[in-house]
Amino acid sequence: MALRGTNISRHIYNASFAELGDTLADWGERQYRVLQLWHGLYRDQCASFEELTTLSFRLRRQLQENFQLSSLRSTDTLSSKNKETTKYLFVTESGERFETVLMHYDKRKTACISTQSGCAMGCVFCATGQMGFVQNLTSGEIVEQVITLARQLKQAGNKLTNIVVMGMGEPFHNYDATMKAMDILIHRQGFNFGARRITISTVGLIPMIERFTRERRRNMLAVSLHAATQDLREKIVPISARYPLIPLMEACRNYIEQSGRRITFEWALINDLNDGMDQAQALVKLVEGMLCHINLIPLNPTAGYGMLGSPQIKAKEFRDYLISKGLSSTLRIRRGIDIQAGCGQLAAANQPNG
Repeated sequence: MALRGTNISRHIYNASFAELGDTLADWGERQYRVLQLWHGLYRDQCASFEELTTLSFRLRRQLQENFQLSSLRSTDTLSSKNKETTKYLFVTESGERFETVLMHYDKRKTACISTQSGCAMGCVFCATGQMGFVQNLTSGEIVEQVITLARQLKQAGNKLTNIVVMGMGEPFHNYDATMKAMDILIHRQGFNFGARRITISTVGLIPMIERFTRERRRNMLAVSLHAATQDLREKIVPISARYPLIPLMEACRNYIEQSGRRITFEWALINDLNDGMDQAQALVKLVEGMLCHINLIPLNPTAGYGMLGSPQIKAKEFRDYLISKGLSSTLRIRRGIDIQAGCGQLAAANQPNG
């Protein structure tokens, strides 16, 4: 086994700084070698062990014999016509498919990463939810998505500026692996990514929000809300029957109070379902007094859901009402519709039985 006292696989991105230190110590290496290795993996983003030239030939050979630097295989890449969105379809060693998206803004380069193949939450409009749950990703598979995109951006003279954990899967359903990946990515001696430039999105798993709060995580938190009344939210987000809206909002208020940070509520605007003034008014009442931001986006269409995103005029009316009531709100532009950029659409289309 490559890593002392752990169940970690050969995938080197699964290993924390301390775990790699233990392994290299077992090999008789001095402590500074783990720092050189960590810099090579995360600062230099080396694509092979041979590129780790600060290490001895013997140590590079030993790493190659005990670890693998990559466990993901990219099988498809699609770029939108305006070149602002690129979608990658990855396949794990076990053959499961998932997606990663890179979004280009004026000065920002944002990676939208996945934590699972498929999803067990069953949100009716989501292509990933329509797939059902397939498999959790390991912490290394989560980290490797980020390093792969960062390496590509670096080669083009650019730099990754933001990470949103909003791809396939429910991050809090794979909490331990997701948080270990975040810890690796924000490690100061390595990738050194700002914790507050990472946003983790949950559909509202209350126990995990409470744990996230207790652990005083520095990442930003987003909650996929989509409805401001219990009956409608249950129709859109079935897990709301298990984790009802009022206790969810209590957990969100506690998070804000304990962390002092603003929370984001995500809202997919669905025509004639959750985009009317009744829901806008209910939302204003629901978040009264909260330090929050409402992120609105007209629904990306999926083959498994017959309803459409709200037209622009209705979406603007919804946003303008929220702003008129003193709420912070943004109406996002739908991106990558021509390349099936909605979560899970490409992976679902490429399922072996799909």
